[in-house]
Amino acid sequence: MLVAPAGRRPSHPDFGSQATPATILVVQSCPVTPAGVVGWVAEARGAALRTVFPHHGDPLPPAADGIDGLIVLGGPMHAGDDDGYPAFPAVLELIRRFHDEAKPVLGICLGAQLVARAFGGRVYPFGGMELGYLPLRLTAAGRRDPLLRGLAPEQRLMQLHEDNFDLPAGAVLLMTRAGCPNQAMRLGAATYGFQFHFEVTETDAPTFLDDCRAGIDKHFGAAADAVCATVRREIAEHYDAGAAFCRGVTHRWLDLVEARRQWARRPERRRRSA
Repeated sequence: MLVAPAGRRPSHPDFGSQATPATILVVQSCPVTPAGVVGWVAEARGAALRTVFPHHGDPLPPAADGIDGLIVLGGPMHAGDDDGYPAFPAVLELIRRFHDEAKPVLGICLGAQLVARAFGGRVYPFGGMELGYLPLRLTAAGRRDPLLRGLAPEQRLMQLHEDNFDLPAGAVLLMTRAGCPNQAMRLGAATYGFQFHFEVTETDAPTFLDDCRAGIDKHFGAAADAVCATVRREIAEHYDAGAAFCRGVTHRWLDLVEARRQWARRPERRRRSA
């Protein structure tokens, strides 16, 4: 059970007040990249998180029945490496199933790349490594998006990745930055991919630097120590704002989950399925 930091609880619908709590399936690829702040917010809202590790042998559900939303988390693996990670095709199929049933999907970093790949987008090394709290800009569509509208047009959020994705057909670009333009997207009404690690906790953010030091050394060489020192300063400066961004976006995504649940409970829906 994740424990959220102390603080005043926002006034959002509480899943725990419903007859049954919302069930969120969390696909975790790496032990050091948990749901973090996203998980804290979901559990504070009363949602039940069901976490599976498909690359460690945990089975994925064959369908979305009984599950209200899907979160696909990050990890160091390449999203196209089916030989090294044979669970990827099943994850892609699960993403498509949730999307087809209009059940909200939230992909983070590797998860965003898998969302793109699930709908035909190319995933590839973009030629560098994005690391640290880098500036990101909302697009015009992002400023109108249900998850992002009303937020500051520039955000600084934690990055650690070597790959990027092409937008699948029909995807809407929500956030961007020079050199690695596709940073956030939406497909349909409720399938989202965010390239950056907005879920990261204040404890996990510096740990990323240790866990991924070999890759950082490969990209930055003799400058790696200085780069890591800069990132540690960025964590101290920008973590609180990044966590606030995460809490707000996660609440809004969970509102989509609740709206989908309410739609499914309508009497006319039950009569059609009977």
